[in-house]
Amino acid sequence: MFGSLELTRTDPAHIGTAPLSGKDNVGKVDILIGAEDEKKTKFQNYLVDAISALNEQQIDVNHIQEQVITDPDSVDIHDVTIAMAKAQMSLSLAQTVIERVVQGWNEISTSR
Repeated sequence: MFGSLELTRTDPAHIGTAPLSGKDNVGKVDILIGAEDEKKTKFQNYLVDAISALNEQQIDVNHIQEQVITDPDSVDIHDVTIAMAKAQMSLSLAQTVIERVVQGWNEISTSR
C-alpha cells in the first residue's frame, strides 16, 4: 500500500552509498547476541578509563599543591582552587554513582 521504507544517506562522509532499508536488519540478531561479550568489555574499559581519569585528576591536584608549597610564585592560586574543586566534584560524582549502583544491585538481589 505505502511501498517499502527506503532511506538514503545524505552526507557523503558516511560510510557506504547504498540505500538504507528495513530489509537490512534480517540476520543481525545473531550478530547482536554474539556481541554481548564485546559490550561487557567495552563497559569494563569505560569504567577503567573513568577511574583512571579520576585518579589522574587527584594526582594533578597533589602535584599542584606541592608546587604551591615549594614555589608559590610559579602557580596561580586560582588555578589551584579550580583544580581542587574539579577533583572534589569528580570524586563526589563517582561516590554518588557507586552508591547508586550498589543500591540498585541490592534492590535487584532482594527482589528475587
